[in-house]
Amino acid sequence: MIYLDSAASYPVLPEVKASLIEAFELYYANSSSSHLLGEQVLKSIDKVREKLADEIGAYPSEIVFTSGATESNNIAFKSLLPSSLMASNKKHIVIGATEHKCIFAICDYLKGSGYDISIVMPNTQGIIESRSVEKVIREDTILVSVMHVNNELGTVNPIAEIGEICFKRGVLFHSDVAQSFCKISIDVDEMNVDMMSFSAHKIGGPKGIGAVYIRDLRKRDITPVIHGAGQEQGVRGGTIAAPLILGFGTAIDAFPRHYQTLSKSNIRSYLLEQLKASKINFKVNGNRDVLPHIISLTLPDTNASLLIRDNEQRLCLAQGSACSSKDIEASHVLTALGLTREQAEQTFRISFTNDITYENINYLVSAIKKAAN
Repeated sequence: MIYLDSAASYPVLPEVKASLIEAFELYYANSSSSHLLGEQVLKSIDKVREKLADEIGAYPSEIVFTSGATESNNIAFKSLLPSSLMASNKKHIVIGATEHKCIFAICDYLKGSGYDISIVMPNTQGIIESRSVEKVIREDTILVSVMHVNNELGTVNPIAEIGEICFKRGVLFHSDVAQSFCKISIDVDEMNVDMMSFSAHKIGGPKGIGAVYIRDLRKRDITPVIHGAGQEQGVRGGTIAAPLILGFGTAIDAFPRHYQTLSKSNIRSYLLEQLKASKINFKVNGNRDVLPHIISLTLPDTNASLLIRDNEQRLCLAQGSACSSKDIEASHVLTALGLTREQAEQTFRISFTNDITYENINYLVSAIKKAAN
């Protein structure tokens, strides 16, 4: 199979597989236990916590391990907003129209608690502009959430600019960095980010593990999403998944090298060149400032259903994001860009791994050409 869906989940790296096997064999004790094995597990977990914190310029005490970015997003919204330290008269939240679907689901839930939600539309290139965010911030705005890199387009939002606006206005700022972590530079202070969400399987780590950064966590009044026995500073109850965390740590170390290989291959440019050479009608969604592993292609002259059906044993392709590709509704990211339902159905989110080859791309282009209407 030719895997073209790394933005949904990157294959587990060889280094991570080895570390997981070792972790399941050696780090099986409960990190909350007071005996020697338990303490060894706890020390190993805290080393990963330090590693993640160093990657984003934070303190280890501000990192909480979760089951993934969706849970992290839930914690960022639901754990801080009900806090007794938050002004009760601030019930306004601002989000980007191209956020992950879970952000919309969380906001729908919060509407039942009296929160008002404003949705900022992107420009024609898929960017959530800082001036657009600033226009909708009100006196009662408590939180702004804009993802760093879009999971369908690969576009990079101006997080530092938005963060500066939020800082000046005294508004909490959250960003989902699942698609950008370990791919481009992140500094929570330079970006003025108060909360940040991570997911290990986007960088070749195991599924089921992620993290959330919360600025000045120890000074905040946090309402746990999962109540337990006080693990993760009381924010996230339950026995800590030590082997998965150690796999996450290995991915943080190893993934940048693999991603650099992908970046140097210029595979995205090669795909575009081959599409042009084959005289295939296509449109790239987003702007030029995108990450090299993602491309959103609208293929107006291609029978999308035929392309998928004829190559289901050979190509792993996604229409939109993995979270929406099996839905009846068209991708909300694409419709936010102004694409019609028909155009959205003819759009593919193609995302690469470092193992992709030019021969793989040649096969893809040939398959697209064969599926022409």
